[in-house]
Amino acid sequence: MARLEDLIGTASNILQAGTGRRDLDISGVTADSRQVKAGYLFAALAGSHADGSRFVADAVARGAAAVLAPTGAPLGELPAGVAILRDDNARRRLALIAAAFFARQPKTIAAVTGTSGKTSTADFTRQLWLRLGHRAASLGTLGVITPDRHIEGALTTPDPVALHKQLAELADDGIDHLAMEASSHGLDQYRLDGVRVQAAAFTNLSRDHLDYHGTLESYFAAKRRLFSDILTEGGLAVLNADVPEYAPLAELSRARKLKVVSFGRRNGDLRILQARSRTDGQDLKIAAFGRGYEIAFPVPGAFQGANLLTALGLVIGSGSDIDLDKVMQAATTLTGVRGRLELVARHPTGAAIYVDYSHKPEGLEAVLGTLRPHTENSLLLVFGCGGDRDKGKRPQMGEIAERLADDVIVTDDNPRSEDPAAIRAAILAGCKYAREIGDRAEAIRAAVAALKAGDILVIAGKGHETYQIVGDTVLPFDDAAVARDAAIALGGSAAGSAAKAAG
Repeated sequence: MARLEDLIGTASNILQAGTGRRDLDISGVTADSRQVKAGYLFAALAGSHADGSRFVADAVARGAAAVLAPTGAPLGELPAGVAILRDDNARRRLALIAAAFFARQPKTIAAVTGTSGKTSTADFTRQLWLRLGHRAASLGTLGVITPDRHIEGALTTPDPVALHKQLAELADDGIDHLAMEASSHGLDQYRLDGVRVQAAAFTNLSRDHLDYHGTLESYFAAKRRLFSDILTEGGLAVLNADVPEYAPLAELSRARKLKVVSFGRRNGDLRILQARSRTDGQDLKIAAFGRGYEIAFPVPGAFQGANLLTALGLVIGSGSDIDLDKVMQAATTLTGVRGRLELVARHPTGAAIYVDYSHKPEGLEAVLGTLRPHTENSLLLVFGCGGDRDKGKRPQMGEIAERLADDVIVTDDNPRSEDPAAIRAAILAGCKYAREIGDRAEAIRAAVAALKAGDILVIAGKGHETYQIVGDTVLPFDDAAVARDAAIALGGSAAGSAAKAAG
């Protein structure tokens, strides 16, 4: 319960004259009229499928005491006593109201944005904080992970009401450190406004989500908001010094008098001087703020080395009394994230089968490039592209597959409302020699059956997901489970977490 005047704070001018009272008690906040109860504040926002102003009458009938709407949005005649709030940026106002309503947040919050690496970086940050004795959690693509529980999530960045409710619950649960992913959609739609982010990281930028943003410039502008608008005054910016976006982000951060920590392979406060890859991880020589370290990092993939540096920057830079030696020792105990270059099974010949979330050109190229040095014979790939998403990347990913893999099967990912055959055809335009098997389970089984000694199979695109979206139907589907079953049926074995559970 909160007073309306406390929720709107200094923006008292948004309360339309002659409606409601400033001292109204608000019992809840929602943008879904079906969730409205007596005393709620209803946000009538325009969505992708419907305009919330159409549901104001329903919300008031359910007991809404206040209505937030964009300036000029038609609301019709409302009963006397219902407070009407008008704001030119009603989405951002909803986030700020939700932040004020739930109020409680973990003491230290770090947010990660970028095209790739957000999930692993957030999870590595959570693990490092745990090893250093903090009660830490992560929030993002994998849901909410705390020391006590794992709650699956549907969105990388939840809607602002759900997000601030989660933050309050985490704080109530004693979580003092939180690492969260900041998606471009979430930033563009003001879902993170009101989150007290003390440290923010930028990993990289490559082609993705152009179906939503339209251009790379707009895509970057959304991510830039994390540093220009969300990161608190005096906060920490952890930036990739190897990418062209470093210069404008560093300039922005320094203009805001933020602390800047840089990382990279060529430049930065944190650098990987040398990396020797192993199938079960990598040996790294790291320069950290002028000091040298040699560590055995138990997560394979050069890109995971970059994610480690990002996490180290967040942990080291956001602490006032950090023991570098302890942090580096903690890095040797980290575990990989589910669905990110995850070894899930072995063929009877010993051939390794990996599942990876790479659904973008840069990600697919990184995964295939990482595994090529460990491939004694052939590198096999099963992948597809999602429907209702950026169509331009499909032939690009086909070209990458043809160039870097020895045997490719193009299959369905999440076709959604698009014709699956048309999606596959767009990929095949860039990968002429690939086989086409639309049924994803059949494609995985065919690839597993074709494995020989010294081969490696990568099943890319869906990673940790346990579903497939076909039309409007969400079907149960897990790449890792299908691959394990196929390998075991041939006399092979499960690997990774499934093998540990069985043991």
